[in-house]
Amino acid sequence: MIKEAIARGARRQVRVVVTPLRREVVRLRKKVTDLHATVTTLRRSANGWKRLIEAAPAISQVSEEDAKAARLSPRLIASLRRRLGLSQMALARLVGVSATAVAHWVAGDSMPTGKNRMTLVALRRVGKREVKELLARRVKETASRKRRTRKRPARRPRKRSKR
Repeated sequence: MIKEAIARGARRQVRVVVTPLRREVVRLRKKVTDLHATVTTLRRSANGWKRLIEAAPAISQVSEEDAKAARLSPRLIASLRRRLGLSQMALARLVGVSATAVAHWVAGDSMPTGKNRMTLVALRRVGKREVKELLARRVKETASRKRRTRKRPARRPRKRSKR
């Protein structure tokens, strides 16, 4: 009987000490879960910012006034292309237009405006090495953006019924 009384007393004493500790453990687990969710959110945000920074143009930006004041002729665009060692397609990738647009610029059928004009004026200050780096980055971006398309099954010709 004395043993049982001692055991009951000991359990009561242990419970008095352990109950607040249990509550504290539950509170700390909740806090760890919240912190884990916060860290996950911050990591996603950091990855988004990282992608934005990597996608940011490495070409120094030119003000609109400078772009409007700059002379851009078909001959100048062709010489810029030759100086940087670019094909029309490569220049189109750098500027963000189609190769036919560049062909029209060089032929004098049209002239770049707005953002395209600003980019071309900024390209005048860039060297061959920077252009190679930019093109390599653009190729990586376009390769990562390409979606894998499913091939459609070949259509079978319908059988014509005789009437």
